[in-house]
Amino acid sequence: MALFMTLSCGRNEPGPSLLILTEAPGELGSPDYLSGESWRYISGARISKIVPGKPGSPKVLTGDFHSAAFPHISYDGRSMLFSAIENEGEPWQIWEMNLKNGKYRKVISSNDDCTDPSYLPAGRIIFSKRTVNDTVVNAHCVYMCKFDGSSLRQITFSPASYFANCVLKDGRVLSVSTDVLPEKGRTMMMVMRPDGTKGDMMYRIPKGSNVVSRACETKDGKIVFAESANVSSGKKDIISISYNRPLYTRINLTSDLEGDFIFALPLETEKLLVSHRASPKDRYGLFEFDPAHKSLGQPVYSDPDYNIVEVIPAEEYQRPKNLPSEVDPEVKTGLIMCQDINIHGFQSSLDSSTGPKASRIEVLGVDSTFGVLDVEEDGSFYLKVLADKPFRIRNLDDKGQVVDESSSWLWLRPNERRGCVGCHEDPELVPENRIPMAVKKSPVIVPVHITRIDEKSVELE
Repeated sequence: MALFMTLSCGRNEPGPSLLILTEAPGELGSPDYLSGESWRYISGARISKIVPGKPGSPKVLTGDFHSAAFPHISYDGRSMLFSAIENEGEPWQIWEMNLKNGKYRKVISSNDDCTDPSYLPAGRIIFSKRTVNDTVVNAHCVYMCKFDGSSLRQITFSPASYFANCVLKDGRVLSVSTDVLPEKGRTMMMVMRPDGTKGDMMYRIPKGSNVVSRACETKDGKIVFAESANVSSGKKDIISISYNRPLYTRINLTSDLEGDFIFALPLETEKLLVSHRASPKDRYGLFEFDPAHKSLGQPVYSDPDYNIVEVIPAEEYQRPKNLPSEVDPEVKTGLIMCQDINIHGFQSSLDSSTGPKASRIEVLGVDSTFGVLDVEEDGSFYLKVLADKPFRIRNLDDKGQVVDESSSWLWLRPNERRGCVGCHEDPELVPENRIPMAVKKSPVIVPVHITRIDEKSVELE
């Protein structure tokens, strides 16, 4: 029998009046963070709604579907995007439902699996889609389109799978990224603008661990999510990081509590609503959680046959910022500048003569090299790179030996301009107040065998 209890919200801060659940039947399978199987694509999953504190069974919203999961609510609280399959064996697609009358329509029709949709401002949505081509090999990339599915555009171009998308209040997209190449399974949280520009790491998952849920923002500037201590079978806990300093503020909120946690939803009361189970033989149910005291509170809802793997309120909320785009389809390249490739941590090669020094860079593609380039005396480089092509950079010494190598993939959207302090700098390091020597010259075209590109000019005058 299902269990209902009232959310203990303050008199002036009522809890959500309607909750939308993603429920998974039986035992949860071993998740595959590259393909999404048993993690984002859950066979037999359903979406239902409950009214906290009201007795009775939940109402299933997706009874016409074989499987449905991970909805996202529109800013006016009236509609719901979700991924689903009508019949077993078909690819997962993106749908939208009117929450008032239950009518639904297909937004994306594709031969490939699609999941994790989210609303964007200005009549657009994002979602992840399985993509197989020479650029990304075989990975789930993020796509953007209009509400009706038109104007479909790919916005990520690295050989990595992106799942569990969410849109931050500042308008950027946050996704869980898992590398396909050169090392499978290397995972991080990536943040980018909705047009795919300025893609960067927000949070590095500890080695051997993995993020197992979509992230959510709290009203006091925290980001909370569930993380597994082991990729497949370790204890799962609720993690908090600061929006302003995500790489250095990790707090495990549930390390001292027994059982597993696989999702956390911030409430207006500054508490969390979490999916928790006491032991592997139990199903995940909803509980209140107090992050200030790191204590598990009242049970809210449970079902003996289903795991609650995600919950969201069906209510109006503040629309994220509508960020402008610098992408220009008439431009075929992007520009990237590095101030000093020999910066390590907070230390610049201009401040120290110890350790090996790099004097060249090699730009690597997915299956080939794009060329070897000399950097300037101050360690800077300035490149014009073909847009929407993934690349990595490794540093070489005068003899061509590898000094260090970046495993992170980069890509530049058409007309994008990016800059970095160094190749292995501390992420919080700001550039020195000097003009890099490289920007005093024209950028070097990459791949280096290309000597001319006919396009609209993108260099700064």
